This record gives sequence, structure tokens and C-alpha cells, in this order.
Amino acid sequence: MNSILNYAKKEATPPKKLQQKKQRIAKKACDLVSQVIEKCPQVVGFELGGSYAKGTWLPEKADIDIFVKFNKKISEKDFRNIGTKIGFQSLKKHKPYTRHAEHPFVEAMIDGTRVNIVPCYDVNKGEWQSATDRSIYHTKFMSQKLSDSLKGEVRILKKFFLHIDAYGAEIAKEGFSGYVSEVLISYFGSFEKTIKKISELKKGQVIGKSTKKFDSPIVIIDPIDSNRNLGTAISMDNLGKFVLASRAFLKKPSKKFFKKPVSKRIMKNNDKIVVVQFKFKDRSDDIIWGQIKRASNALKTQLELGGFTVLRNSSVKDEKENAALIFLLHAKKIENSLVRSGPEISSKEHCEKFISANLKKSQLMWINEEGKIQSLQKRKLDDVKLFLQDILKNNLKNSGIPKGLEKDFKKGVKIIDASKVSTKSIKEAIVDIAITDETIFR
Repeated sequence: MNSILNYAKKEATPPKKLQQKKQRIAKKACDLVSQVIEKCPQVVGFELGGSYAKGTWLPEKADIDIFVKFNKKISEKDFRNIGTKIGFQSLKKHKPYTRHAEHPFVEAMIDGTRVNIVPCYDVNKGEWQSATDRSIYHTKFMSQKLSDSLKGEVRILKKFFLHIDAYGAEIAKEGFSGYVSEVLISYFGSFEKTIKKISELKKGQVIGKSTKKFDSPIVIIDPIDSNRNLGTAISMDNLGKFVLASRAFLKKPSKKFFKKPVSKRIMKNNDKIVVVQFKFKDRSDDIIWGQIKRASNALKTQLELGGFTVLRNSSVKDEKENAALIFLLHAKKIENSLVRSGPEISSKEHCEKFISANLKKSQLMWINEEGKIQSLQKRKLDDVKLFLQDILKNNLKNSGIPKGLEKDFKKGVKIIDASKVSTKSIKEAIVDIAITDETIFR
């Protein structure tokens, strides 16, 4: 175990040349921000934040986050507008663009490193006015809490999350953020102790202390805000991966848990997958990801109401304009008849209504052992592709698809088998739901 963890720590620690490069980029970015905010009386200063400032960054994951602190008395409108303006002016030579979380922030690439300029309010601890106000306190807390040794343990845990594809709190991933990694190590004391605790996780278990009750599969209390549950953003799938991967590693420790997985597995479920593919108009990543995830779940509900069994569903987009909703089904074609269950015979009025509405459509009508009227009817559509085409063409407004996607869908949607997909990102997403992850199921 020790030799494997030493290997993992070495792999997760940025080499000196890379550290020096990031230092130069961080200084350059800070200097640019410093020059711009001199002319902004609403700003009281700025601070480096995120994993770079805390010394827990990975060689392959090293964003520079700069938090611009605004006077707490300024309006939300000025906070948004001036915050964005500072970002664009600071990064104007590096092709900046806007990203959206609770509030917009500005991002750009400097010498291959992603730099984020994020506005926050200069408030006392606990007096939060925006979601980013906690970030500076996170940095201060972890800088005091984490020794060099513990920073190494955080990096090992992050590497572990990367291997099981559960790293990142963004809506596209719904996994474990860098901050959650730091919090877990600060609570448990090491990577090994963390995965031992997680391997024995109970449903709804609370990590940390809070007087408030939360409803999520895992509750991780933010150490600087006892009313905040960091577990809310973690999907059940990613939590499950963490639990099973922890058990698998403890049972048989291996260096492969800290390397990029190489898949040589053969897909066995390709023929059970249907893909709804479309192009979307360019918008913020955070917005489009939220929309396509809701769309996937909405169509899953419609499919199940139509009698199809959806085993798994997912959504994906690439960096251009292609997006897809992916469904793994028990079967693409189902029985061409269904049974509608009516009222009990004791309910005279309801019985008359049910018989009147269903008699002509029925292939057979009878009373079951529970005294309820039953009607055997032919399905309107028993083929999944025809079913989805009917919904998206004739009933889009009532399908549950977010309004923000309706224009994209109206421009054209392809409903195709997995084998007909040619876009690389969509192919990769199909693999993700069609094969068994042998790292955690072993």
C-alpha cells in the first residue's frame, strides 16, 4: 500500500518546471487585474483562490482563479456588470469570454493555462451575498489546515477521482470538486483513512457537523459554513463509483487507480441504444449542460409513460455545436398492445366514463380479481424511434424539453441507432453507458 501511495503522490505532484511556469502565469494575471482595478472605486482588492492558491493543484488540472472583491454595498447589477468589465479589460489580449455560474465571470487562456476572474463581495464570514463570497474563506481555511503532507494526500485523492471519472463539480460532471477533496482530507486526515470511511458509507451519512438536516445520499458539511452541504452537487452515480472504487482499492491496491484508464472492453449493448442528436446555438456551458440534462430526463419520463424501459440515460455536447441525448433501453421495440386499468365496479359514474371512453378502442374488456375494469388496447407506437419522432414533432411543448432548447430542436433532430453515430464525443458518451466499469465492478 505505502509504495503505491508514494507512487501516486509523485505522479500527482507538479514538477518544478511546471510550478515555475504557473507562478509566472499567476503573477502575470494578477498584475493585469491590479492595473485595471486601480480605476474601480467599487473594488477593495483581489486574492488568488482555488487549488493553485492552496497548493493542492494537479499537473493536469491547474486553473488560476482570481477573486475580485467588491464593496458589499454595491448593487447586484453593478456587481455583475463591473465584474465582467474588469475581467474583459484584464484579459483583453488573451481572447476572453464569459462563463456563467450564479453570476457571470470571465475566463481566458494565458500560455495554455485557464485563468478565471471571478467577482465576490468583501463580507464577513457567514454574511454571504453571493455564492463566490465563501471562496476566499475556503482558501484561508485550507491554507492554515493543510500541511505539506496533507496537501500531498489531497492530490492523491484528486488523482483517484480522475481515474474513476468522478472529478469536477461542474454540472456536466456532478462529481467531487477540488474543494470537496480538500474537505474530506481535512476531516479524515489521509487518503487511506478517507477511502476506508467511504467504503463503509451509510445512506445519508453526515461528514462534518451541522444543526441543519439535509436530504442527499451523502452530506459533506462545508467547514466554513455549517449550513452548506457540499454533497448536494454530487450525483448518485459518482458517489457510487467512489464507494465501490474505494472498496476495490482496499481489497487489491494497485497503481492503475492513479493512471488514466485505457478501455479495451467490447460494447455488448450497442443495439439497445437510441440517440437523439441535434445542433445547438452557442451559449454558456453551464446553461446548455443544464438544458440537455433536463431534456434527457424529460424524454426518459416520456419513454417510460409510453411503455419503454429505460435502463440508463445521459446527455453530451462537444465544443462546437453538436449535442445528443442517449438512451439505453431494455428493448427498442415493445409489445404492440397494452392494458389500461379502470375503476372498481363499485364506482358507478367512473365505470360509465371509462367504458364509454375505451370500449371502441378495446380488443378485450374484462373485470380482474380486484374488481377493476381492464381494457386491452393496441399501442399507438411500439418502435422507440417512431415514438420519439412523434413526441418531438407533434408534442414538443408538452414533452418536458426545456423551452431554451425548443428552437434548436425545431431546426432539426436526428433519431438514430448508436451504430450510426459519427461524432467522437457522442461515441465516447455511448461507450460510457454501454459498458461495465471494471475498475469498480470486480
